[in-house]
Amino acid sequence: MGIADHTVVTGSGPVRGTVADGLRITLGIPYADPPFGAGRFLAPRPATAWDEVRDCTRYGPIAPQSAELPGSPAWNPDDEGVLTLNVWAPAERSEPLPVLFWIHGGAYTFGSSAQPDYDGSTLARAGTVVVTCNYRLGFEGFGHVPGFPDNRGLLDQIAALEWVRDNIAAFGGDPDNVTVAGQSAGGGSIACLMNSARADGLFDRAIAHSVPDAFFRPEFAERIAREVAEAAGVAPTAQGLLSASPQALVEASDRVVARYAGDPSAGFLHYDTVLYGPVLDGVLLDRDPLDAPAAGGHVDLLVCHTTEEYWLMHRVGAMPTVTTDDGLARFAADYGLPPGLVDAYRALMPGAPVLDVFLALAGDAVFTVPTVRLAEAHARARGGRTFLSRFDRRRPGPDGSPVRAWHAGDVPFALGTLDATGVEFLTGGPADADDRALSRRMVDAWAAFATTGDPGWAPIAGPADPAEPAVHVWDVPRDRTEGPSAAHALWRDVRMAPPSIP
Repeated sequence: MGIADHTVVTGSGPVRGTVADGLRITLGIPYADPPFGAGRFLAPRPATAWDEVRDCTRYGPIAPQSAELPGSPAWNPDDEGVLTLNVWAPAERSEPLPVLFWIHGGAYTFGSSAQPDYDGSTLARAGTVVVTCNYRLGFEGFGHVPGFPDNRGLLDQIAALEWVRDNIAAFGGDPDNVTVAGQSAGGGSIACLMNSARADGLFDRAIAHSVPDAFFRPEFAERIAREVAEAAGVAPTAQGLLSASPQALVEASDRVVARYAGDPSAGFLHYDTVLYGPVLDGVLLDRDPLDAPAAGGHVDLLVCHTTEEYWLMHRVGAMPTVTTDDGLARFAADYGLPPGLVDAYRALMPGAPVLDVFLALAGDAVFTVPTVRLAEAHARARGGRTFLSRFDRRRPGPDGSPVRAWHAGDVPFALGTLDATGVEFLTGGPADADDRALSRRMVDAWAAFATTGDPGWAPIAGPADPAEPAVHVWDVPRDRTEGPSAAHALWRDVRMAPPSIP
């Protein structure tokens, strides 16, 4: 099928996209004005209207960051219109379709909707209208600026959802049937949106994969802002921070990260150098999203984690290597974990190297336990239904080393992007027949959940005890149902407070 143009009239003005392979694809639609100049560090402002047809056949600029990701455009400091979104919709439809709104991950610091593995084509062909968005990252999105709102990146996401409410019908989507979905920082964003009154009513269902325990106290955000300001050579005041360019704050943030990564006395930040994330500011977020999903208690929730989350961080060198008993004990102390937890993991992994014990413990602490805790809290709320799953697909890599069920390994399967640029790093090589069958199952489950709220297995809400849920396990050559992981019970009485710096 050839490629043609199509035009849609939005509330801000007409946009032109393309029609190809049975889909209408519209990219780089502004949902808010550029968040710089007079709008810097403020809540997003509605996009300024335009009269002429706007070319929307390419992704919009990405948010300020230093990361360079395969197949994704690099950040250009001259491109300020970073608050854009993208829409994939079936070209032929007889009625409004459910909307699936994807929020990308990247430690609240890097990434964009233009990454090839976030393409919405496959999920659109499964019968949904897919929307992906860019939002402010790093200091621009989550850094503390005195007198300015915290959580600007979350405010951007809410503004994009308001755009969906007001405009998606023109693209064939049903504004009364919206599912938000995200992984890692995107999954953490989902937890926040479920707990913010500002987002209430903007979506009906939620999918959260690998939710990180990264929700910060105001005093943590204030201290990080002071350190970044010092690294940038400006005062930690609104005037001082406004005087630093976005590029200067990106570079200063990278210097602070490098200092913590190289300092074994830096507490948890030595292992997990994520400076930015949602702040429990008492305005947008007044509670820990993992323990009290009140505003989102009425929505259906589907959660998933991978079984070996932190092995990816080791593979890419994103955390220090812990290979001694003393190092393992120090990690547990820095994270505020009870000493007996290390011994319990050793008992679960007899004969395993210290590194493997560390990666299992760290992955559970940072991702697995927060994800399951969100599900359990949502199930206890007895509002919307709660579905629990985990991703356990493994295979040998091209060099013979194992490709584990690690962080983000589930994303190209769920989005149906196994052939996208850069994906083979996560999946371990070209997809085989079993991989493609697994991806079809995950895509179909997401599309079914977005359509009806039922992904195809039993929820844990209801008469079942949410502390002992049945879990749908994604695997090859076939899926299975299991109980909680072997480590699940070890965390029942462990409560990790929002982090502080020594």
